[in-house]
Amino acid sequence: MRNTKTRILATIRQFKALNFFLLLLAGIINAIGVTIFIAPVQLYDSGISGTSILLSQLTPEYLTLSFFLVVLNVPLLLYGLKRQGVVFSVYAIFAVCIYALCAYLITDVLPVDVSIASPLAGTDLFLCALFGGLISGIGSGLAIRYGGAMDGMEVIAVVFAKGLGISVGTFMLIYNVLLYIVCGIILGSWVLPLYSIVTYAAASKTVDFIVDGLDSSKSATIITTKPDKVAKAISDEFKIGITMIDAHGFYSKKPRTMLYVVANRFQIVKIKAMVREIDGNAYVAIATVADLLHGSKEASGT
Repeated sequence: MRNTKTRILATIRQFKALNFFLLLLAGIINAIGVTIFIAPVQLYDSGISGTSILLSQLTPEYLTLSFFLVVLNVPLLLYGLKRQGVVFSVYAIFAVCIYALCAYLITDVLPVDVSIASPLAGTDLFLCALFGGLISGIGSGLAIRYGGAMDGMEVIAVVFAKGLGISVGTFMLIYNVLLYIVCGIILGSWVLPLYSIVTYAAASKTVDFIVDGLDSSKSATIITTKPDKVAKAISDEFKIGITMIDAHGFYSKKPRTMLYVVANRFQIVKIKAMVREIDGNAYVAIATVADLLHGSKEASGT
């Protein structure tokens, strides 16, 4: 009993008021993007949001977009509870419910006519697709960045993608392609589904931008026979930490030293040039660092 109470208290302490506030903001922003730009001109968002738009168009008026957002998303988020944890699931359900509530307020309560055209972009499909994708992408990106999600299909992708031998991104791409094909068949036209791909692309890039940030870090793995010179040059130029790892060649069996350094996208260009100048035979691999947690100077290799 005491252990159960301790676990519950530990879980409660993980929730943060700031995260709830930002998830509230994310739900509002996402609802604006979808209900002001995307749904009025019968474009389709991605994932469950796009599915909900389609179902709301095919069913009686009392089955609204907000209804399908909750009915389809919440069970999927609860299904992923064991894999993703209680905190994530609560955050995600909160964000989805705010999204659904705000969508209801915009379409059925507030004096805003979104029945046949966007109040801001009219019937211009390209503007609606572009700005709808950008704005909904900001909402989805904020939700992910602050511990939640705006779409239950992303959770299903995490659960099943590995078992199918594909990535989460590929799983979502397949789902959305199938969704747009179904929309095209039902509508008897491919114009709106094709414009919806613009929405999907804009939203996807915006999510990446919000989650990773403008100045996303890069990592450089450098294998060189002149590690001290390379490390000193990089350290003197940028005052950043470098980790040195002893290694050896598989075929040559010769000892090598591998340098690992994390820098921003502007520094990485100069680093490659410096390494090439010092050791023309060096091997340099560059990768994007999705997230970076700064530890102590000793841990970071300085």
